[in-house]
Amino acid sequence: MIRVSYSGSMVRKLEHVIIKHPRDAFISQEHLRNEWKRFNYIEEPNYEEVLDEFNQFLTILENHVAHIDYLPVSKQTGLDSIYAHDPVKFTKEGAIILKSGKELRQPEAKVYKQFLQEKNIPIIGELTGEAVSDAGDIVWLDNRTLAVGRGYRTNDEAIRQLKEITAHLVDEFIVVQLPHDQGEDECLHLMSIISMVDHDLAVVHSRLMPVFFRQLLLKRGINLIEVPEKEYLTLGCNVLALEPRVCLIVSGNNETKRKLEAAGATVFEYKGIEISYKGTGGPTCLTCPVIRN
Repeated sequence: MIRVSYSGSMVRKLEHVIIKHPRDAFISQEHLRNEWKRFNYIEEPNYEEVLDEFNQFLTILENHVAHIDYLPVSKQTGLDSIYAHDPVKFTKEGAIILKSGKELRQPEAKVYKQFLQEKNIPIIGELTGEAVSDAGDIVWLDNRTLAVGRGYRTNDEAIRQLKEITAHLVDEFIVVQLPHDQGEDECLHLMSIISMVDHDLAVVHSRLMPVFFRQLLLKRGINLIEVPEKEYLTLGCNVLALEPRVCLIVSGNNETKRKLEAAGATVFEYKGIEISYKGTGGPTCLTCPVIRN
């Protein structure tokens, strides 16, 4: 067993990450053409441009992260498996295997579990029965405070099981009721409306945030950077912290970038039209943090 402290943080320096290469998820232009509507993408991605965008994204990641693992190609998984964040959530003791609220994504958990076992990465729990949850609904506010979004992708039974699995790791477990917004078929995670950039800094879209949760963040001394509506739609609220106040966003979200820099953050950008916008998965979705130092 690997003797390390795993990731119970959203902002500490990213040391080890799991991703999936688009050639192993999107496969080909023909595969995208046949599958993008079934997976509810905004448009059909252009495969060659996807590869170019991913290379740009990967270059930034490689400059900041010491250890990058790649999920394998699998006939059991579909296009969304490129968004490697969602099938598992890491705690400081290891991974929790989830079961996606999007039925098409549920086979990913089995593949992920086998992958972690082969890598000797510990698994501390697994959702069972009727429980469904995506990791995009699970946010570490600090290493002893866990916020979980209750919406279409995470149900009450999952919250009950997550609370039980993490009981010895968490002092405060916060359930955040998510809005209907654009409906059951759209992807609205808790991480759609908040990204932690530092222990005291978060990017948020307050219009979709419950009042109690916004007030709680402010009471905890977390400064909130508001993402404008236009940039929320282009994934401006989806910000990956590479380390405290060093982050990665989809290019074109200029107002969000300006506000981040004004708060003392260093901001890296990648073009994410094909790989992120069309599948509604930004840099946090593309990465599963395993170890944050």
